[in-house]
Amino acid sequence: MTPQAEPPRDCPLCPRLVAYRAKNAAEHPDWWNGPAPSFGDPAARLLVAGLAPGRTGANRTGRPFTGDHAGILLYGTLRKTGFATGSYDPNGRDGLKLVDCMISNAVRCAPPGNKPETSEEATCRPFLAARIAALPRLKVIVTLGDVSRRNVLKALGLRASAGLPGHGTEFQAGPYVVLNSYHCSRLNTNTGRLTPAMFEAVFERARALLEA
Repeated sequence: MTPQAEPPRDCPLCPRLVAYRAKNAAEHPDWWNGPAPSFGDPAARLLVAGLAPGRTGANRTGRPFTGDHAGILLYGTLRKTGFATGSYDPNGRDGLKLVDCMISNAVRCAPPGNKPETSEEATCRPFLAARIAALPRLKVIVTLGDVSRRNVLKALGLRASAGLPGHGTEFQAGPYVVLNSYHCSRLNTNTGRLTPAMFEAVFERARALLEA
């Protein structure tokens, strides 16, 4: 990974997020408590873009979508669709490996209340743009949630309105095909807004696009 694609462990750019990191570090010094680095295959043709680390998820373990409810569905789906191998452990102590896939977030540090501010999205966006640019074989981007969709489009130099919102939407964004999904959060899955079958269909479509 290029340095531009991943912020430093002590990234100072967003004061509110820095303060929140310090608060978590004081309460849980054994946690990661820093920008969660992207995870996966540097030769990936598929990028999965989330919004931001969860406080007890990637902020604790240091790996995207590891340690919170969303990771159970995401990594299970990636394994089922051939984008991951190995077992998943919520503490990250596993042999999980992504295949032709990388996972990153629009905002790399955990925000209070799981809600980054728009200024923090903008400040962190160059890292997302660099992460995309550093994947030479990238063809498909799956965005998890509408905020992720907008950030990916802006990172590509496009307007946020360049691609339709909503689950299952598909559109061209520069050289990439973007597939949008509802976020695999506990709220969305518990309410039935996102079912495992709906989520799996997005990654089956990604697989089809890569094999076309």
